[in-house]
Amino acid sequence: MGFAEVFVATHDEALKRAGALERGAGVSGDAVRIPGITDFEVEQLGDLAGTAVHAAGADYELAMVDVTSDSLLGVPAAMVRALAELLTYESEGEANVLEEVADSWAKQEDMPFGSEESREYVHRLAELATRAEGEDRAGLYVWSI
Repeated sequence: MGFAEVFVATHDEALKRAGALERGAGVSGDAVRIPGITDFEVEQLGDLAGTAVHAAGADYELAMVDVTSDSLLGVPAAMVRALAELLTYESEGEANVLEEVADSWAKQEDMPFGSEESREYVHRLAELATRAEGEDRAGLYVWSI
């Protein structure tokens, strides 16, 4: 079974981490590893987050960042912003936007987890996105197999 790992890094750090992951080596550092999903499901989350924070229609497609790794993809700035906003976005109702996005993500076709686990993943991804926004020269990356 494959997985997707999302992490904050500079470009060089991301390439090193991707190399280690491709070799099957253990890697350290703050990352969110989600078993049973691919980059496609991460893009779905970006679309859901963008819609929730009223930024639908932006480019939420992950992009290859280097020819040395087909598995390493960069998260576009619009998705990073949308994910980060989930932590503080206030809707007009009583609903928690982050929880709504997580619940919707869990209901996507073939998702290997339910709403409770999805909420944990989305919260951790939103925290990583916030960190990526605040660090100079760092970005949010996805590595998946």
